[in-house]
Amino acid sequence: MATKKTKKIDTPIDKRETFVSIRKNFADSSNTATEKLKVLYNLQLADSEIDKIHHLRGELPLEVNALEEELAELEAKCTRYETAIVEYTEAINNNKQAKNELAIAVEKFKEELDRAENSRQYSIIQRDIQNTGYEREIAEKNIVEAREKIENLTTTIKNIKEKIAVRDADLSAKKVELETIVESTAAQEKVYQTKRDDCAAKLDARTLSAYEHIRQSNNNHLAVVSVFNNACGGCFNAIAPQRLIDIASNKKLIVCEYCGRILVNPKFD
Repeated sequence: MATKKTKKIDTPIDKRETFVSIRKNFADSSNTATEKLKVLYNLQLADSEIDKIHHLRGELPLEVNALEEELAELEAKCTRYETAIVEYTEAINNNKQAKNELAIAVEKFKEELDRAENSRQYSIIQRDIQNTGYEREIAEKNIVEAREKIENLTTTIKNIKEKIAVRDADLSAKKVELETIVESTAAQEKVYQTKRDDCAAKLDARTLSAYEHIRQSNNNHLAVVSVFNNACGGCFNAIAPQRLIDIASNKKLIVCEYCGRILVNPKFD
């Protein structure tokens, strides 16, 4: 009776995986350990060169982004304040119209006052005149306040636009500086990016994910290192003699027990 083959089930990739957690996956690969270690080492070399190129740009990309965001915020403020000025101007016009209408109403009330037939009617009309006067005072007060706000906003907009001019000049200068650096390194970066892509394409997704995780977890972005004075080239902790022999052979996945980086012998057969 033929034995039934069990289907291998691939577990989902955990972005937090390290080289320690993928040991079995590393060993089960169709490629030999030596081949995979060589690919990982060359991938690290390419990434390190790309990192050097990006380091030349320094904080310029971040500074450019920060200035662009600041300018967007300043321009948005200007737009809001200019909209507010339009609204206050409309309020002034509305209050002026209300004042004129109230003045006409007062004149009509005065005419009615002359025709009042008794003291009760007279008192009611006088109260209407008084209330209309209060409404005119409120309209006048609204006009004065709106004019003050327009004046303050106009001054604020002027200051913001002056600041925008300064920031815009800074942004233009930094963009030119950044573009100069990018242009001078573009060809070199393209070469290393191509090498990186070629190496990444030769690795399985789990190994590549672990590599990226280790790289991002370390300040120097090194996930694969060689031995330096019998110590890990990443954290500089001493390595046991037997492990040094295994590293020299490039036939096993050897991970630094202190920092989790892969240790390789850069001299591949």
